[in-house]
Amino acid sequence: MRADTTGRPAGATAPAGAALMVLAAMQLLLIMDTAIVNVALPSIGTDLGTGSAGLSWVANAYLIAFGGLLLLGGRAADLLGHRRVCLTGLALLAAASAAGGIAQSAAQLTAARAAQGVGAALAGAAAFAALLALFPDGPGRHRALGVFAAMGGLGGVLGTVLGGVLTDLAGWRATFWLNVAAAGLLAVGALRVLGPASRRRDQGADLGGALTATGGLALLAYALVGAGDAGWTGARTPGALAGAAALLLAFVLLERRAAHPLVPPDVLRRPALARANVLAALAQTTLFPMFFVVSLYLQRSLGHSPLTGGLGLLPLSLVVVAVAPRTGALIGRYGLRPVMTCGFVLLAGGTAWLALALRADGGFAGTVLAPSLVLGVALPLVMVTTNVAATAGAAPGETGLASGLVSTSQQFGSVLGLAVAVAVIGAGSAGGGDGTEGFRYALLAGAAFAVPAVLLALRLRLPGTAMAPPRQDRVGRAVE
Repeated sequence: MRADTTGRPAGATAPAGAALMVLAAMQLLLIMDTAIVNVALPSIGTDLGTGSAGLSWVANAYLIAFGGLLLLGGRAADLLGHRRVCLTGLALLAAASAAGGIAQSAAQLTAARAAQGVGAALAGAAAFAALLALFPDGPGRHRALGVFAAMGGLGGVLGTVLGGVLTDLAGWRATFWLNVAAAGLLAVGALRVLGPASRRRDQGADLGGALTATGGLALLAYALVGAGDAGWTGARTPGALAGAAALLLAFVLLERRAAHPLVPPDVLRRPALARANVLAALAQTTLFPMFFVVSLYLQRSLGHSPLTGGLGLLPLSLVVVAVAPRTGALIGRYGLRPVMTCGFVLLAGGTAWLALALRADGGFAGTVLAPSLVLGVALPLVMVTTNVAATAGAAPGETGLASGLVSTSQQFGSVLGLAVAVAVIGAGSAGGGDGTEGFRYALLAGAAFAVPAVLLALRLRLPGTAMAPPRQDRVGRAVE
């Protein structure tokens, strides 16, 4: 999207920098929300009198709704306007958070968390789509995606720290009221920085595609997040996976015949787009459970409190915040593929190093700190480059679709990685002890997902100029 003579991108009501800050703050809130409630779960269980099974669904209801609706939310942003869908999502997130803050039972809280997931999917997909529309493919978008990645890394740790502080000082309900206040402030910011967009009338609604895609993705998320409780071989998980496969197959068949498909078939046939989304999923399959495992190791094996356990991830986040904004410059200098490959090499090596360093009698400085700093470099490199690759070929009317696809890939990578980690921790800890062996095996499993990503990144080919650094003249100046 081109800027007008006032320095504002077309369709925006404020300079691009201000819009980026608001959109990045939304990303921080959505990532933070996943972590902040997880820290509060033990207090929730005590207050509401529910066991581990009920608590697991307080967390999982959010993940299922979020993962199932990201694609639909992104496409809705294309058709209805980024600001409209974003504000709708924030309003739903705030209302659901208020309902969670006054919930009197685990069932009420689970329903509120599911509604939070719906709001987060709409707001998150629309915010990402707005960023893609504001910043065309090139250095400006690379820098903006770097800021997004920095906020994502910061949100994970900030959620853990705030979850511990608020739960200790004000009770678990304060974590939900924080969402209400934050969503309200972000809605005001979105009204100021995002311009209104009229509804596109050149496309009808693909109701069949919307229902089958949302149902299939939600059922897939249900199978993955529930596998830790039900197991991979019991009737529930294979049945849910079979149902998800049937609905997604129906979605593909419907899209071939629909006059206005939710996901145009030619988009799905783009090999670079498919490969980039696989890479985005593999990155999160390694990264997301790593935070979970490190937090458990610091608390269960080393005896840290939830608050100090969260602070143990602070050095990693500071590295992410420092490196992420510079990733765009690295892409411009060395090209996207070398930076992406380097990121996945660091991700695989850092995760394996962390796994092998864990000891039951270890300490934070001797086991976690150094490999976590390597992972702090790897995280923005893989996140920014996979987002760039997955959105590089998006046409102006496809920004929501591109954001929905890559966000869905990342979410399901996170869910799959966490499901595998939980299963591996359970198997590795079956012999008793403090679980350190299980944590080690879970991290090694995560590292194993990053290895094929290295090979896949080496083979990535994208149209346009994103893959190569700019040509230079004899005195080192970039040739336009």
